[in-house]
Amino acid sequence: MRLTVLGSCGAWPSAGQACSGYLVEQDGFRLVVDLGYATVPRLLAHVPAELVDAVFITHGHPDHCADLNPLLRARHLRDDKPALLPVYALPGALDAVLALDRPGMLDDAYVLHEFTAGDRLKFGPFRADTRLLPHWVPNAGVRLSAGGRTLAYTGDTGPSSEVVELGRDADLLLAEATFADRVPEDSRSDLSSADQAARQATAAGAGRLALTHLWPGADPEAALAAARERYDGEVDIATGGLVIDL
Repeated sequence: MRLTVLGSCGAWPSAGQACSGYLVEQDGFRLVVDLGYATVPRLLAHVPAELVDAVFITHGHPDHCADLNPLLRARHLRDDKPALLPVYALPGALDAVLALDRPGMLDDAYVLHEFTAGDRLKFGPFRADTRLLPHWVPNAGVRLSAGGRTLAYTGDTGPSSEVVELGRDADLLLAEATFADRVPEDSRSDLSSADQAARQATAAGAGRLALTHLWPGADPEAALAAARERYDGEVDIATGGLVIDL
């Protein structure tokens, strides 16, 4: 299983960067997990739009789904249209982004599969187990298993025992860590820190930890230092362009 980070900025993309988006590949199958601002140009550097096999969106905030629109345009506005792109999301999560174009314009570009957090899904060689994690809007963490390897990804989440279960014995936990240590009071139920992500990775027995969704302008070294205080395994910052083979 190969993970390629397309972007990982929280809220908005820093100069030259992109928001949350990840290309996950197994046996030639290309799954995109989240498509935040500015991720599509980076995706197209790795795979043509028509060769993306499926998309999974954790939640409806635009820093996780806004670039679904240009991906669908790239598949629709061509003479040789590919097969409908399977798109998986929680109910209503994509209503806003799918309404950006005139009604019906992109209907021949995708097929929407809405699921309930807790469902088990299948994308090509991937088995996907989903969990509802705490955030301002419904957010589905996902555990992807294929080829004897497991990648767990939180989307955006407040601290929760469900994150530990999501990442239980995973080869890699890709965890939201907007802040290095202290989360502002108004966000403590809905976002996490590197310190919290590391505690949860340790409790889960995850083999490796990658911190993502850092606030633009945040010091990645501070996030790494905070995580390494609480987690003994390998820790990465999920910067755009990072490739991890599991």
